[in-house]
Amino acid sequence: MSMTDPIADMLTRIRNANMVKHQKVDIPSSAIKVNIATVLKQEGYIKNYKVISDNLQGVLRIYLKYIDEKDSVINEIKRISKPGGRVYVKSDEIPAVKCGLGIVILSTSKGVVTDSTARKAGLGGEIICTVW
Repeated sequence: MSMTDPIADMLTRIRNANMVKHQKVDIPSSAIKVNIATVLKQEGYIKNYKVISDNLQGVLRIYLKYIDEKDSVINEIKRISKPGGRVYVKSDEIPAVKCGLGIVILSTSKGVVTDSTARKAGLGGEIICTVW
């Protein structure tokens, strides 16, 4: 299996683990993935995460969050920018997700941030994914 888009792989693993109600999911770690996990935690979409070193690239373990036994906090997590088609926006062009119920995660010059943080700071960037 070729890993052309490690971030899409991360989002797919989270999505799949959510569907089968796993408590946690392990993903090969990278700096950007840890940044995405940080935002997901800050915004309340996941319980927690930790990086486990394995003498390779490390494992990013994400602890998933559920409202009750059957409902996942994450309804949808969608990759927007892809290696074959990057999506960049200016701060005033950042889309709202589900009328502001969800978040857009962007990669900006100031790091990985949410749409609201980027708008406040007047930052544009690459849209990594949307979550709601």
